[in-house]
Amino acid sequence: MFLNCHSYHSLRYGTLSVQELVRQANELGIKELVITDINTVTAIYDFKKECKNVGIKPIAGIEVRKENKLLYIAIAKEFSGIGEVNKTLTAHNCDGIELSEMAPEFKQVFVIYPLSNLPENLKENEFVGIREEELNLLIRPELKKLIPKMVVLHPVTFSTKKEYNLHRILRAIDNNTILSKLNEDDICRKSEYFTSELNLIKSFVHYPEIINNTTEILAECHFEFTYKERGSTENKNKKYYLKSREEDITLLNALAYEGLEKRYGLEDEIARKRVEKELKVIGDLNFSAYFLITWDIVQHSNKMGFMHVGRGSGANSIVSYCLGITDICPLELDLYFERFLNLNRTAPPDFDLDWSWQDRDAMLEYIFTKYGKEYVAFCGTNVEFKYKSIFREVGKAFGLPKEELDILATKSVNEHHSDKIVKQVYEYGKLLEKYPNQRSMHACGILISEEPITNYTALEMPPKGFPIVQFDMYVAEDIGLEKFDILSQRGLGTINDTVKLIKETQGIDVDIRDTTLSKNESVCNEFLAVGKTIGCFYIESPAMRGLLRRLKCEDYITLVAASSIIRPGVAQSGMMREYIFRHNHPDQFEYFHPIFEEHLSDTYGIMVYQEDVLKIAQYFGGLSLGDGDILRRAMSGKGRSLSALQKVKTHFFKSCIAKGHSIELTTEAYRQIESFAGYSFCKAHSASYAVESYQSLYLKVYYPLEFMVSVINNQGGFYRTEVYIHEAKMSGGNIQPPCVNSSDFETSLHEKNIYLGLMLLQNLETKVAHEIVSERQQNGDYISLEDFIRRIAIGIESVQTLIFIGAFRFTGKGKNELLVEARLLLINFKPENRGLMLIEEPPQEYRLPELKRDPFEDAFDELEIIGFPVSSTPFDLLETKYRGSVFVKDLLKNHKKQVKMLAYLISRKHVPTKKGTMFFGTWIDVNGDYFDTAHFPDSLKQYDFQGGGCYLLLGTVEVDYHFPTITIHKMAKMPMIPDPRYAYDNRKRYDAHRLVREDVSMTSRKPYPQEHEIGLPRNKFK
Repeated sequence: MFLNCHSYHSLRYGTLSVQELVRQANELGIKELVITDINTVTAIYDFKKECKNVGIKPIAGIEVRKENKLLYIAIAKEFSGIGEVNKTLTAHNCDGIELSEMAPEFKQVFVIYPLSNLPENLKENEFVGIREEELNLLIRPELKKLIPKMVVLHPVTFSTKKEYNLHRILRAIDNNTILSKLNEDDICRKSEYFTSELNLIKSFVHYPEIINNTTEILAECHFEFTYKERGSTENKNKKYYLKSREEDITLLNALAYEGLEKRYGLEDEIARKRVEKELKVIGDLNFSAYFLITWDIVQHSNKMGFMHVGRGSGANSIVSYCLGITDICPLELDLYFERFLNLNRTAPPDFDLDWSWQDRDAMLEYIFTKYGKEYVAFCGTNVEFKYKSIFREVGKAFGLPKEELDILATKSVNEHHSDKIVKQVYEYGKLLEKYPNQRSMHACGILISEEPITNYTALEMPPKGFPIVQFDMYVAEDIGLEKFDILSQRGLGTINDTVKLIKETQGIDVDIRDTTLSKNESVCNEFLAVGKTIGCFYIESPAMRGLLRRLKCEDYITLVAASSIIRPGVAQSGMMREYIFRHNHPDQFEYFHPIFEEHLSDTYGIMVYQEDVLKIAQYFGGLSLGDGDILRRAMSGKGRSLSALQKVKTHFFKSCIAKGHSIELTTEAYRQIESFAGYSFCKAHSASYAVESYQSLYLKVYYPLEFMVSVINNQGGFYRTEVYIHEAKMSGGNIQPPCVNSSDFETSLHEKNIYLGLMLLQNLETKVAHEIVSERQQNGDYISLEDFIRRIAIGIESVQTLIFIGAFRFTGKGKNELLVEARLLLINFKPENRGLMLIEEPPQEYRLPELKRDPFEDAFDELEIIGFPVSSTPFDLLETKYRGSVFVKDLLKNHKKQVKMLAYLISRKHVPTKKGTMFFGTWIDVNGDYFDTAHFPDSLKQYDFQGGGCYLLLGTVEVDYHFPTITIHKMAKMPMIPDPRYAYDNRKRYDAHRLVREDVSMTSRKPYPQEHEIGLPRNKFK
């Protein structure tokens, strides 16, 4: 009887989860149920599973609405009917085709119209839905004649009065209005909840035809669909790259052996045997097409001159390496192919392909075009209501003013007012937690289907311009659509741009993929060992630079390990601390057990990588590959897999005892596996990161100015732009403020002069900035301010910004003089005269009295316009002339000594501890060198951070494995000179000081354990 049920995937409308919808139906003894979410099929696949679990016949449909108006309900007779409706919705969502009031010619779909949208004539598959409360209308002749084509319409949207109120709140949120302004058409009727089928039949007892029509539709509809079977490699991805499995295998084999010759030479028997073994597994698992499609994407990238990185577990495969998908040699790093593919694995291999953020869209366009826009789409994601949005949105629905909404959204519940309305906001807000709010695009997951993708889902077009499916990656996996991960990152953009800039400035072609450059280069290793890695992908954060120094990292292999143990969860397990100790004191520990020494000697007996956990599970615990696969999934951190880890435990203990291990030894080994398994990192991932890090470092070492300019233009990484400009300066660059004749939109390099780009000017429109550059390129340099104003469509405020930043210094005139000139020019200037300069008189020369400026006015102009001073350092702007008693170069000689330093704050990181909040700070001294500080809770209570700027620091130096840190006892922010631009206005003399920035990163994790709590044994287990 229930042909029109909504779940909460009817976004900002329904209030029931799929599980709750099915549970309530089951409790009422309902045996057939139709889910018809509004304009979406998001829930149908989970719905089918839930119904099967309780013995309900599932039927799939869609409620088609245009804005607020219900047009019709479409119910699929069989699964292909869903595809018909999907095509209609996709045409609307992606191509802008209007939804017609009447349903199109559906072949396998029943259509039910509400009374509010009756067609003139009903087709054979079309019916009219009549609600219980509308039965009294059937005395009308025009409706009475339709009774033979009527069905029971009893929508389900909520279940309780509270949920009905929640539905109204959702509708207010969706309509961006307050509850009191909702009208009848905005909300569902108060009868839209489950009742017993017996009650419905009683209500329609005088209309047996209506009941019969309803039961016939339910009987005739079926939702037959094949989910991906456990243990099967069959899926719904594109089956073949060419025309058949045999052709794909032949092509893949040929490409693999061709790559083998290039990478290793044909004489390398070890590599050849590995290729043969992998190709057999790939062929047996029917994954040849997946490899070939990935290879094809990479080939196009290479043709376009784009740089990519193939990372993830794909780097465990020598075939991937030979095909050029990855640049990691699995033999060199002893990478397990079984970590990537084995005969127990049913999902296709997991390739993560990274491109520069500038090139990714071009790659996506290729994929959509090559494989057909009907067959390709992004995975969707369900964006849930979050804490801030819940209180803001619900509060808005209740009509609370903006000021109160800000308090609700930004402060904890304990700080909220306790009046009646706020209590209701909190009460209904709590109900909304975990509710989907909107659909969005998965960050990187692309589906390439064998059949048209609208057979499974309607597509939507988010603002980014690539269509998305209406379900997430987990549903996609369940139904057999496996994703390709196409990612983007700024680190690759930096490498790419640096190589191009080197060619432009020095005429040198750098083959950055040449492994003789990007691994174990002597000067690069020197930089690594002392943490000189600012700007380098993945190895520039304070924590990473500290780790590199503690390890005295002098080679690629150690860098691979560092890339893994820096991860927060790994550090939490205590492994990072222990690894540092063993790396520096290899003679001060014993291996826990001979098997640990045999298989983990590269990592000092510590499980650094996921592969290490698998090795111990297999060789020490005797676990099968099947149990190893459970471990692998558990290590991915997905909550639904973590519970499976416990199921392995019994088998592990039995196997260990059978192998002769004592219960004590087994317990300790399992404790280590359990504590590391959830946090350890795939070694292939680490190796991929390490290669890219090394490539960045090589460019930084040998082409520092080109590299830092590229970092700035790719909008940096861990730090703000100011830090990278400082680094460029330390590398010998002469930093020049923007200039209309020398600057481009992006920052540019002219020999050693680095001209900051116009994009850094916060108050200059992007369009105007581009126009300044293009006009100069077409018609030559600007010869004066007047010439500039004639040629560029610009207002007085933008001209003033350019004057204040010094963009007209080529004129030789002072800023004050130029400001007066600009005002005189723009008062009488007529825009229609712009561009007529060829027939105009020569630019007029204005003779104005010389107006003197304080030497530091420029620095304050720069601070205001681009966020930091360029013509002066932050130290130059201090009232004090004191510059500290000790400098960074002296710290290693001052272990355990108290020092007083003057420093400029770069960044600080929040760290939770059991005693309260602490911070790690990163600073530069007056010489421009970096150092780090630790601020414990006791010190912060009296001497807390006061925002960006220079501080006087008093603390004790602690040298920890070659890395000095200062534990701060006291600190005070040092006052800057008053702003000389407002010498006669005391109210504004300190306004600019608030613009001095700092980078702050907050952490919400639990405190890390102390060393004594980790308990990793350093002696052989007796």
